[in-house]
Amino acid sequence: MQKVINGIQQIGIGVTDANAVFNWYRVHLGFDIMVFNDVATANLMTRYTAGRPEQRQAILALNMTGGGGLEIWQFRNRKPQPPQNLVQFGDLGINAIKIRSAKIEQIHKALQNSTVTELSEILEGNHFYFKDPWDNWVQLVNEHYYFANKDSDSGGILGVIIGVSDMDASLYFYDKLLGYDTVSSDFSGVFEEFSNRGGNMYRRVLLTRSNKRSGGFGELYGPSQIELIQALDRVPDIIFKNRLWGDLGFIHLCFDVSGLDVLRLEAEKIGHSFTVDSANSFDMGDAAGRFAYMEDPDGTLIELVETHKVPVYKKWGVFIDLKKRNPHKPLPKWMVKLMAIHKVKKDL
Repeated sequence: MQKVINGIQQIGIGVTDANAVFNWYRVHLGFDIMVFNDVATANLMTRYTAGRPEQRQAILALNMTGGGGLEIWQFRNRKPQPPQNLVQFGDLGINAIKIRSAKIEQIHKALQNSTVTELSEILEGNHFYFKDPWDNWVQLVNEHYYFANKDSDSGGILGVIIGVSDMDASLYFYDKLLGYDTVSSDFSGVFEEFSNRGGNMYRRVLLTRSNKRSGGFGELYGPSQIELIQALDRVPDIIFKNRLWGDLGFIHLCFDVSGLDVLRLEAEKIGHSFTVDSANSFDMGDAAGRFAYMEDPDGTLIELVETHKVPVYKKWGVFIDLKKRNPHKPLPKWMVKLMAIHKVKKDL
C-alpha cells in the first residue's frame, strides 16, 4: 500500500448559521454543489470539544470549476464562540482560505457590490483580500486551473494561509507528511499588504507539491498551495485558544488521501501521531469512508479522509465506489461531473 495525497478536499468553517453561509458562498463564489447536508453527533471529536460529544450540522459544498470544497459546520446545541481577538495574519492557525479564479478582475468588481468587508485592491495583478460577512479572511488568487465550467468567475479552494511559530519545523511537517516539498517563494521583510492586517515583519513561504499524481477526485481538486506565514515583530495569538473545534472560524484543513495506514505510521515516526482515527468505515452524511486527525507543530488541525463511496443519486442507490479502485487512477471526468446533479439553484 502506498500513500496518495489526492488534494485538498475541503476547509472546515465554524459558523452560527450553516444555511446562510452556504447561500452566500453559492451565490458569490460558485460553491453550489451540495454533497451532503447532515445532522449528527461528533462522537469521535470529544478531544477537541471539551470531552462532550456535540451535535452539529455539516454541509459540504463544492465548486465544479475545480478546487477543494467548504465544510460549513454549525453546533446544534451550543452557541459557537468567536476568537478572543480578531484574527490577524501571522496568528497561529488557519488565517485565510485561498480561492482560485481565472477572472480576477470580474470577481473583484462583483464583490464591490456585495456584503464583504476590507476588500483590497488587486495586488501585484494576481491576488486580493477580503473578509466574508462572518469575518473570515479570503484571498482570491489569479490561477487558471479548471476541471469543468470554464466560464465561471470563481473556482474552488486553492489552498490556505497558515500562521506558524517556527517556520523550519512547519516546513518539515508539510513536506514529510503531506508532500508540499516545493518552495515556490520564500521572503522575509515588510509586506505592505499586511500592514493593516496583523503587523509588518514576516517570513512568508509558499509551498506546492512536485508530485502531481493523484487518484479518485484528484482532478476535481486540482493543484494546491499552502502559504506559511511567521510574524517576526510580535507574539502571535493562538486562534483557537480556549475554544472548541467547531467554534467560529476556520477549524481544519482536510486532505483526500489513500493509504491512510501508511500515513499513520509516517506521522508516528516524526512525532505527529493521529489524535483521532475512526479506524473503520463511518457515515459522513451520505458519503462513507475513514477519517483521522493530526496536528501541525502549532496545533492546527489537519483532517485526513479516505473516501470509500460518494452519493451521486441516493434515491436510486447510485454511488461512486472508490474502495476497489487503483488509488493512483483518477476517476473518469464524466463520472465526477455526475456530482452536478447536487447543484443548488436557490437559497436554503
